[in-house]
Parts: sequence; C-alpha cells; structure tokens
Amino acid sequence: MAGSLDGLVLSPVADQAPGQVGVRTRFAYREQDGRIWAHYEGGDVVRGHLVGTREGDRLDFRYVQLRDDGSTSSGHCVSTVVELPDGRIRLEESWEWESQEGSGTSVVEQVP
Repeated sequence: MAGSLDGLVLSPVADQAPGQVGVRTRFAYREQDGRIWAHYEGGDVVRGHLVGTREGDRLDFRYVQLRDDGSTSSGHCVSTVVELPDGRIRLEESWEWESQEGSGTSVVEQVP
C-alpha cells in the first residue's frame, strides 16, 4: 500500500474544462483511520471540500465546490493511490458530476 495522504498537497497535472479544477488548484489532504478529507482551491475553484474513505490504495469520496462565477457543483470520485519512483504520491481518478452532466478521468500528483 502507498503511503499516507495525511498532510500532503497535491495538484492536477493538466487542466480540466473551464470551471473545474486545473493546474493552479491545490488539494490539502488529511487521512486518519481509513477516512480522508481535503480542502482545495485555486484556478476557477474558490473553495472545495471532499470527504470519503480509503481502503488499501483505493479512495472513494464525494466532493463539492464553489466556482469563481458563484456557481456550485458536486460529484463522486474513485481514485487509485500510486507511489511514484521518486516517492511522491499520484492519484489516478475517475469522477462523475452528480449536480450536472459529465464524467472523466484526471491525475493529481504530490507537489514537491
């Protein structure tokens, strides 16, 4: 199993569509006893939160965010935690909106 996410800051490796997370977004993760949560902001996201669980190298969480245009959105994500050769953490994510149409994949990596 890859290391703990507790105290790590991660960022997407590529921009998503406008109004979503992007390379300027920073996720500050916490982890304790199989539970995960994070605060995130940056780019088009003014404030976002996620909460969920970790079982082995699998994360399952829901997220909600406020965008700079004043709109809100929420969704569900399942991620695989991968330890990179340099020891940093990568999350390979599959997500889908629950408040609107759309789904996709993304990759976030620990900021050095």
